[in-house]
Amino acid sequence: MNILLVGSGGREHALAWKIAASPLVTRLVAAPGNPGMAAQAELRDVPATDVPALVELAREIAADLVVIGPESAVAAGLADAVTAAGFPCFGPTAQAGQLESSKAFTKAFCDRYGLPTSAYAVCESAEAARRALDRFEPPYVVKADGLAAGKGVVIAPTRAEAEAAIDDAFGGRFGAAGARVVLEEFLEGEIGSLFALCDGKDSMVFGWAQDHKRAFDGEQGPNTGGMGTYSPAPVFTPELVEQVRTRLVEPAFAGIAADGAPYRGALFVELMATAAGPKLVEFNVRFGDPECQVLMLRLESDLVPYLVACAQGRLAEMAPPKWRDESAVCVVVAAKGYPDKPSAGGEIRGADADFGPDVVVLHAGTKRDAGGVLRAAGGRVLNVCAVGPTLREARDKAYAAVDAIDFPDGFCRRDIGWRALR
Repeated sequence: MNILLVGSGGREHALAWKIAASPLVTRLVAAPGNPGMAAQAELRDVPATDVPALVELAREIAADLVVIGPESAVAAGLADAVTAAGFPCFGPTAQAGQLESSKAFTKAFCDRYGLPTSAYAVCESAEAARRALDRFEPPYVVKADGLAAGKGVVIAPTRAEAEAAIDDAFGGRFGAAGARVVLEEFLEGEIGSLFALCDGKDSMVFGWAQDHKRAFDGEQGPNTGGMGTYSPAPVFTPELVEQVRTRLVEPAFAGIAADGAPYRGALFVELMATAAGPKLVEFNVRFGDPECQVLMLRLESDLVPYLVACAQGRLAEMAPPKWRDESAVCVVVAAKGYPDKPSAGGEIRGADADFGPDVVVLHAGTKRDAGGVLRAAGGRVLNVCAVGPTLREARDKAYAAVDAIDFPDGFCRRDIGWRALR
């Protein structure tokens, strides 16, 4: 098979690493890719949102499958375009992608189809949002409505901080994504990330993990796109998985199909396990980042047949995936200043070293300069991942590799997996 993989982050590198290992794959092309992905794929300098150019690239390589990594490509309508051009696609349409691209849409969707979630208010102006704060108790949850690369959420302990977050959003901090704000009830419980696949009709659960959103140890600092993950996560008991499947996953797929946009691809259910059962925090319309990284390390089955089955409407033919018994950990190494003003261009040495068969270093935001030197080119720069018989052993291997990489402009959390190890 010839496969076109769209995207350039750590999630896409994890997908490339797993796809390239499939005996079904003849040729893998990544657009635009990143320097680390060059070991698994041919790189083409085509942005993930340049839909016409990506359709042409699919034609050029005679793609048997197009795999969409980032949400920006979904929102740009890439799945609609490549499907119309005759190429099987793993990734939802722009209409189905509203489950991520608009938090206001998703809250209304939950109301229509009875999905459990937090109380909320959708606000079109800063004045309306400040008034709506009266309906909530601290801590306040303030979210930009649109896509903000995982950085559009503020959990404010005080009303003054909530009002400042509202002013920031409407003041342009998140661009068009902050033109509307969603206020939400703060949910008490333990957070988790569950993934499911759908082919437009049939679906299956496809693994779970736990993320760390705050920038610094001890769940301190601003929210980020994710500073590390581990899988499996003890919060996902068989009972919780079944509740998420029946209360969130299957109603979501049925609802979006009833809206006229059958879902094809991966759905990321970020949830809070509360005393009243799982409640939706938000949907993402792709594999998570950095959750995808630990899922790919633990996935024993060949990924490609599942991607193809989703694109071709044959998921019912697939057996549930097999997972390695080991634990997997991903430590995100970010540029100093992330998520607000990450430093750019810092030199990275040692990321290509051989850390042994249990460690994989995935690139998330890197570039090579004219002299071939590897440098930081994003907020989240590297994903240092490892597997081990226990979570502690996997984590120790990951941090040993982190410490061996020379990246003075980088930082990471040192407590990934703390909930499970507690």
